Order: sequence, then structure tokens, then C-alpha cells
Amino acid sequence: MTAFVLVSGCFTGGWIWQEVADRLREADAEVHPVTLTGMGDRRDEAGPGTDLETHIEDVVRLIDGVDAPEVVIIGHDYGIHPVLGAADRRPERITRIVYLDAGMPQDGDAALQLVPDQEVRRRLLDRSGQAGDDWLIPAPASDEWQRWGSTAGLPDEALARLTRHAAPQPAGTLTRPLRLSGAVAALPTTGVLCTGSGLTIALIEDMVAGGLPQFQALADPEVGFFELATGHWPMLSCPDELTEVLLRAAAGEGHRITATDTVPAYLRPFVLDVPERPRERVGRIDLYIPDEPAEGAGAAEAEGPRPAVMFVHGGPVPADIQPTPRDWPTLVGYGRYAASLGVVGVTLDHRLHGLDDYGRAAEDVADAVELLRADPRIDPERIALWYFSGGGLLLADWLAGPPSWLRCAAATYPLLAPLPARGAVDPRFRPAAAVSAAGPLPIVLTRVGLETAEIAATVEEFLAAAKACGANVEVIDVPDGHHGFETIDHTEQSRHAVQRAMRTVLSHLRG
Repeated sequence: MTAFVLVSGCFTGGWIWQEVADRLREADAEVHPVTLTGMGDRRDEAGPGTDLETHIEDVVRLIDGVDAPEVVIIGHDYGIHPVLGAADRRPERITRIVYLDAGMPQDGDAALQLVPDQEVRRRLLDRSGQAGDDWLIPAPASDEWQRWGSTAGLPDEALARLTRHAAPQPAGTLTRPLRLSGAVAALPTTGVLCTGSGLTIALIEDMVAGGLPQFQALADPEVGFFELATGHWPMLSCPDELTEVLLRAAAGEGHRITATDTVPAYLRPFVLDVPERPRERVGRIDLYIPDEPAEGAGAAEAEGPRPAVMFVHGGPVPADIQPTPRDWPTLVGYGRYAASLGVVGVTLDHRLHGLDDYGRAAEDVADAVELLRADPRIDPERIALWYFSGGGLLLADWLAGPPSWLRCAAATYPLLAPLPARGAVDPRFRPAAAVSAAGPLPIVLTRVGLETAEIAATVEEFLAAAKACGANVEVIDVPDGHHGFETIDHTEQSRHAVQRAMRTVLSHLRG
């Protein structure tokens, strides 16, 4: 017999699993819905010291009392944190871990990093990054649940029930870091993706295919995936479908993602054959200095400082990745190409290593700009900023208040609004909202036709907002292009798109 241990997310308790638990028992499974300390009908047991460790101990005690030979443990939302902590201490008892619309926390991560409600995040953390004075987070009102996860598919009665039974969440459960020994990494896992939250198997496959190391574990044969066409609370919106998925997960079923043995997409050759060129490395930035002014450059450019284009990579990328982004063929290629056309090409490594790092990455970009503007070889009044992929969110600061020296902003296959499925990002970094303040700033947007639906939706949101406010946006379409087309799609269409985008940006720099 298989025992299912069900651990739910914030504000809830074992009651939320009632329909699923009944159906699992009908399938002859042993079922243990968990109500953590301070949650559900145990809300009076919480105190200021109730934290993640308390909840891990709750789950460990339950596991120790289960006699079934096979234990499948399910973590929904925040629940994955105590699930992983307990499984790490009792790995010999666990046959599979199921991530139900949950993140992938690692050793040292706090659940607060994945809280989508930014007001809660700011209230819980003071400027030093420590827990604030309030030890209880009030449960959401009926019209506030959307701030904690998609309510797609949730009937009105279920939403009312969710609100009626919700309990305040002890703050320490979200601020205390998860500590893992590494034992849990060897256990088979299943990811159940609720597509209403924005994450799909196709998007996971794209992440793995991109080659970044942090996603390669998802291609392990012991990792399976399922999708549910619903929002963040499938145990309430589609208990029958969720029950079937959990039974199949326990049997080892699920979609497998195939690892690739080829060179990662981000390390393949650049689409244009641009001549090699020496670069100057200064701290986090590399400078590609042109030898001579290009044809079309004005007399002032021929005799004095040059305009500059700074290329800002996407992410998040691991802090220890080698080579670092400024050595990736795409950024090297763009830097060399800019220099071949008579302007200074600039690349940099910024510190966007996690979703909480956008503020730090924005500081790195701003510092790099000041370094450029102080260089006597660079015209401090003629700078363009060009963003890629997840770095596109960093564009928001410049759109919200464009300085006079910023002659053009560019974005290629960008993310232009945060993706809820990837976790919380400071709302400051939302170009789709900031574009209304961009004024006449020229914006050059390269859009790929084979973009993931989730990222494409942020681009369309941005374009709709830009149209509504009359922003100066020029779109360059690559109909058959993928995200990262400069190294993936070596086609005439791709070459033309890069050339057109570069010449358009340079026309604004020189205009």
C-alpha cells in the first residue's frame, strides 16, 4: 500500500485536501492530510517562535508514524518547504516527492522569495533583510487570493470556503531559510504544473534546452511532469483530475524531458560572421572600441568621442556559471558588430542570479553607465541600452524616467512583465507599466514568432500599453525565430533582423 502525505500551502490546513483524500482512499491508498502548527484547526497552537523548522518537525513526526512501505509526499505552494526539509531527514522513507504548483527551493532559500504579494514581502523584511516585528500574516480576504496565486477554475463556493477556513500564517515559516543536507536530491520527483499559474511543460522544456545548469536536473529520468488546466488550488478546483495525477505520479508515470548532449544554445556561434576584435576589460564591463568611424558617421564622431551601445544580458543565471554572460557568443557578437559599425560596443556581467536580485542588477547597470559616461573616448550624451530575455525587466527604470543621454532603448526577445509562475519580482521592474512615462524615447523591440506563450503575453501587454500612451516603439519581427535566435536559428531572416535592429539603434544614436 502507498501512503500519501499531503502538505498544503499558506493559510490552509489539512481540510483543503478533503475531496482528494476521499478519492485516494477510494483507490485503496493510505492518506495523511497534514495540518501544520498554527494552521487550520491548529491555529491556536502558533506563537512568535513558530517557523519553518516547526513545520518540518510536524511532517517528520507524521512520517515516523506511517507504517506503509511506500510514502509519496506532496508539497503544494509553501508546503514544498517543510516537505523537502522532512524528506531530507527521512530519505529512506520517501519513494517520491510531488511538487504541486510549487517552486524548487534549494538549501538556504526562504519561502518568502516566492511570495507573490510584494506588500507582504516588504512588511516582513526590514532594510537589513531580517524578519520584521509582526509574527502573523493576516489571511487574505475573498478578493485578495489572486495576489497569492491564480484563482482560475475556482468555483465561487470553493473560494468562499478557502476564505472561511483560512488561518493567519506565522511569519517565521516564510523567513527562516530551508536547510538541506543533499540527501533529498537523490529522491524521485514529479512536478504537477497548474497552467493557470503560467508554467507549462513546454516552458520547462525550453528552460532545459537553453542549457543553463540550474535547469538540467529537470531532465533526469527520475523526474516526471503533469499539467492541470487550472489555477493554483487544484485540490478545490479539480479534485478528480488531481487525484488521478497523484496516483499516476506514485506509479512513476509522467512526461519526461530529454536532455541534450549538444552544445547549450547560449554557447553556439553568433549568427553574423563579425571579425574578431580585441576588448578592454574594466571590472564588470568589456569595451569593444572601433578603429575608425564607420561610413555615415558625422564629423563630430570622426573627430571626438563615440556613441556607445551597452548590451545587457538576461537571467537569472547562476553566480558560478562559466563562461560568464559577457563571454557568451551572443554578447560578444553584438559588441564586435557595434564596433565594426563605428560605435563603442559594451557588454557586462551583472548580478542577476535570482528573482530577488533585480535591484542589485539594476545597480550594476547604472554603475556601468556612469563608468562609460566618464570615459573620454565615449560621448556621455549618446548612449543606448539594449536588453535581452529576462534582463528586459531592468528596462523599467529607464522608461520610468529617461535621462537626456539615453538616445535609444532596445529589447530583444524580452520579458516585459514578471511571470507569476517563476516567483515574485519587485513590481518596480515592470516595463509594461513604466512605458507610459517613456515620452519620445525611441524603443526598438525585436519580437520572435516562436516565443513561449508566457513571455509573448508580456510583450503584447507592453505593446498595448505603448500604443495607449503613444510611445515611440518600432517592432522588428522574426517570424520563424526562437528565443535566443542569434545562436539557434542561423537563417537569412535572423541575420537580417540583427542587422536591422543594430542599424536602427545606431540611427537614433547618431540622429
